[in-house]
Amino acid sequence: MGRMWTRRRFLKASALGVGALAGGSAREAAGSAGNKRPNIVWLVTEDNSASWLRLYDPAGAPMPNIERLAQQGIVFNHAFSCGPVCSVARSTIISGCYAPRVGVQYHRKQETVPMPEGIQMFPYYLRQAGYHTTNCSKEDYNFHASAKRGVWDDSSRQASYRNRQPGQPFFHVQNYGWTHESCLHPNARNGYYEQTKTDPASVRLAAYHPDTETFRHTYARYYDRHTEVDQQMGQFIQQLEEDGLLDDTFIFYYGDHGGPLPRGKGYAYNNGLQIPMVVYVPENWKHLAPAPAGSRVDGFVQFIDLSATVLNLADVAIPKGIDGKPFLGSGVSLEELIARDMSFGYADRFDEKYDLVRTLRKGRFHYVRNYQPFNFDGLYNEYRYKQPAYKEWLRLYRTGRLNAEQRQFFEPRPAECLYDLENDPDEVRNLAGDPAHAEVLLELRMLMQRQVKSMPDLSFVPEPVFLKEGKANPVSYGQKQKAAIGRLVEIADLTLRPFSEASGLIAQALDSERASERYWGLITCSAFGTKATTFYAKAKELAANDPSNLVRVRAAEFLGLTGAADPRPTILAALKRSRDRFEVGLILNTVTLLRDGKPGYDFDLNEYSAAVQETPIGKENVVARRLEYLKK
Repeated sequence: MGRMWTRRRFLKASALGVGALAGGSAREAAGSAGNKRPNIVWLVTEDNSASWLRLYDPAGAPMPNIERLAQQGIVFNHAFSCGPVCSVARSTIISGCYAPRVGVQYHRKQETVPMPEGIQMFPYYLRQAGYHTTNCSKEDYNFHASAKRGVWDDSSRQASYRNRQPGQPFFHVQNYGWTHESCLHPNARNGYYEQTKTDPASVRLAAYHPDTETFRHTYARYYDRHTEVDQQMGQFIQQLEEDGLLDDTFIFYYGDHGGPLPRGKGYAYNNGLQIPMVVYVPENWKHLAPAPAGSRVDGFVQFIDLSATVLNLADVAIPKGIDGKPFLGSGVSLEELIARDMSFGYADRFDEKYDLVRTLRKGRFHYVRNYQPFNFDGLYNEYRYKQPAYKEWLRLYRTGRLNAEQRQFFEPRPAECLYDLENDPDEVRNLAGDPAHAEVLLELRMLMQRQVKSMPDLSFVPEPVFLKEGKANPVSYGQKQKAAIGRLVEIADLTLRPFSEASGLIAQALDSERASERYWGLITCSAFGTKATTFYAKAKELAANDPSNLVRVRAAEFLGLTGAADPRPTILAALKRSRDRFEVGLILNTVTLLRDGKPGYDFDLNEYSAAVQETPIGKENVVARRLEYLKK
């Protein structure tokens, strides 16, 4: 913590007058006096869910500088990243739009897409209103680079609010990578097990993690990182104080998504989505806060709301077409804010690992919809598995040394899960089959169906198909395909019915003229598993003859998962036939699933790998990582 930024100075700065502030330059003092619009600063740390902070959990890391901000501001008890990984989260923030609605839900992006028509990245509107806009320095957007024109005065490692014109209000983003998951990768300088300040024996492990030296050390190491990044943020806050700006500057602190220990970042559980958010309210702008300093607010806020909130604080019109709404500023009442009780989350492809998960958090309940439940959470992802804790967890699973809660990560999931976070914060007890919670389950299921249909959710179109058909204008494409996507959602949700009720509609999907409906009909068969034996013959026909490569692979996947037929000839033929590098990446996800899951098939990809390694297909990152892994 900076020595100058004490609680006394923090509380008394407004009474001293700008000339009395130690270290404040004349230019900065002039910039603070008589501001017609507030300054806004974001302090953003990477990869840390709310549970890692003492401010939210008594077992969390002490972060005294952020705790001081909280004393003079508002703590949001329920703040959520809509996506549990950086590029998806940041694309949501900068646009104010749900990522699956506008085509930016995949991490890492294989191709970028344009911003929705009529919408700019939100700092553009601030800049047009006279703000100096700076970002130091992470962007990581899934939109075209051209979308950044006119957005930032400076977006670089040197970006600073100090370079603005005298008296000019500013919006500044300061990013901190000290807590990024890479800090949990082995360090060539001092190894992995260097001594930690946090006692590993003192940490509380999540119920799904094994109690081992590696996991305890990883927890302790990560707690240390939080305390250290708090010191870095304290230095920046001290700079704002020295510049005489605290009375006119809203300071937001938040994490860009959940924490990086296994089953956090990259997974749409609460630990991957619920983030810390604290907003310091400056003395001269208290009227723009719906609650007094030192308050904690239970109302739900999401990343789609951040852009609208900043624009509202700056008295800038909020553009039509975004999905968020402000939680600070003019017109926001505490009563309405407290009434907000729902958030929407999404998890799709992360690097080479494909999935399709959607979540709704409503009050204390978290509903998780696994649209491909056979695609287990622990499916290999090269970047995730650099972390020793991931490697150990997998090793313990394969040697039969985990309990039921710890094994869940490596086994097929239910199609839908319901967790009571008050009584089960680690989300290991699924209440979806509990008659006592049937009413809650039905309500959240219906809300989820309405959400993904209404956007509509572009992930129901396979990513390689979307990139061919819809990347030029994702929103327009989605609206034109809205009815078709709604039909795909209905086919996917047949999984939630008894098979005897669903089978007739599955048959219709498999006989459809639309490849997308056959595709989803086969995914539904895989979700039912051996209950869907009546469709083996149809699946074999589709595997052999369907004009769609992806439909053939989904048919082989269903047959392979159930042991009804060897999937390898069909899948290897599909790989050789494909000329689409994005399609190949999706097919290789199925290969990995069938090899690493049950029953387990040994694929020989040496010939294929040698044939494509110097082609655009083999040089695609998703493909290259999968082929390298599958050679082992």
